Amino acid sequence: MAAVTHLSQLDLTRRYTYADYLTWQFTDWVELIRGRVRLMSPAPRRQHQDISRNIELPIMQFLRGKSCRMYHAPFDVRLTRSTANGDASIETVVQPDICVVCDPQKLDDRGCLGAPDWIIEILSPGNFARDTKEKFDLYEEAGVREYWVVAPGQKNVIVYLLGDAGRYELRGEFYQPGPVPVATLPELRIEWVEVFEGV
Repeated sequence: MAAVTHLSQLDLTRRYTYADYLTWQFTDWVELIRGRVRLMSPAPRRQHQDISRNIELPIMQFLRGKSCRMYHAPFDVRLTRSTANGDASIETVVQPDICVVCDPQKLDDRGCLGAPDWIIEILSPGNFARDTKEKFDLYEEAGVREYWVVAPGQKNVIVYLLGDAGRYELRGEFYQPGPVPVATLPELRIEWVEVFEGV
């Protein structure tokens, strides 16, 4: 099989696995969603980066010396509940803006295998439907316990928690000064004002 060194060599109508993904030798950022290649948006805008930094900083400080770990894109999260066939059975690889993993058994040199405890996606032009519907469904199905969607334009943080029935329940929408509660790390304080500072 010829090496895949450019995105144009992929057949975007076919299904791929993580085993295929590992052989690709191009620099474009892509995700695999249920076996389908999804192109990542162009480099995030400055506003996106500001918000990401504003959220990451308190998380990193809080987690110092603790067992949970925080990662940011690019960081491969392989969503699967079964690994019987190894990499060839994995059809979903995502790159969340920010994720927190509290089970060290899920971490390896290639990223995270299984659902992180907490994922934060920051909306950008072009990824609204992907983050609010497609990834919402994926993260719910995979068992991500807490999912935040941050909307820079509206200065809004939408928080979903996985309920007992395995479905996301709206924890709240936060769009004014005050703390945004973190179920995964209850002692962590993230202030709405700080999330959108400088934006």
